[in-house]
Order: sequence, then structure tokens, then C-alpha cells
Amino acid sequence: MSPHTPTGDPHGEIGTAWSTPRGGPHRPTPPDSRVGGGIAFAGVLMLCGGVLAVFQGIAAIAEDDVYARVGSYVYELSLTGWGWIHLVLGALAAATGAALLKGMTWARYTGIFLAALSMVAQFLFLPYQPLWSITVMAIDVFVIWSLASPRQETG
Repeated sequence: MSPHTPTGDPHGEIGTAWSTPRGGPHRPTPPDSRVGGGIAFAGVLMLCGGVLAVFQGIAAIAEDDVYARVGSYVYELSLTGWGWIHLVLGALAAATGAALLKGMTWARYTGIFLAALSMVAQFLFLPYQPLWSITVMAIDVFVIWSLASPRQETG
């Protein structure tokens, strides 16, 4: 066997496969095909927070004894009104969180907007459930921070 006889393995010959990896060239992944850590964190928080807000809204609409009755309050709204606000915001937040986890680009800005809206709603809902409202406002801050952080390119 001479040194110039092909052996059947094209990866050892000069000019054929030295520049091409086994299995062919790799295709670059689209930039939005994978969800980064901060986006995934915000998506999970929005999904869970949205579901909890839906339950919060249902409890308020049903006029359960979960919430304290507030006397005179500047931003007074019936408990049923607050329930509908939380129900709608929660459903939108859960849907946006699911879209974030799927890598939808529009969900990033929508998530920031909904988290800001949720923060305002929870601030106005403070007299009814102070500890829970502060907890949800803190979660909203983390969501906004995660979504507003600059993207880190992978690869």
C-alpha cells in the first residue's frame, strides 16, 4: 500500500474534510431559539405569579373572607372590582410568561409592561393584603430587572 493510496476515510485527506467537521457543517442557531437564564427566570416568575394572581382575583370576586374589609381608602374600589383587575392581569401575565419560555421576542416588552402594571395594582391593593402585596411587588421588580437587563450573546 503506497502512502498516496486513499484509505476510504475522507477525513485524513488534505483539501477534502480538514475544514469540515464530521457530520457536515454545523448550522448556526437563530439568536431567539434558546431562552437565556434571565429570560427563563422572568418567564417562570410571570407564569407562577400570573396563576397566583388569578387565584387572588377569584377569591376577591367570590367575596370570600380572605381579605380584610377596609374603611375609608383613597383608592377605594369594591372587592369584586379588585378581583377582576387581578384576574385579568394574572391571566395576561401567565400567558406572557409562557410566551417568554417559548422564546417569543414580543413577550419581553409585554412582560415589562405587565409587571409594572401589576406593581401599581399591588400598591393600590396594599390595605387589603399588605404582606402579600409587598411580596408580589418584589417579584415584579425581579421580573422587570430580568427582562430589562441587556441580552448576553451565547456561543
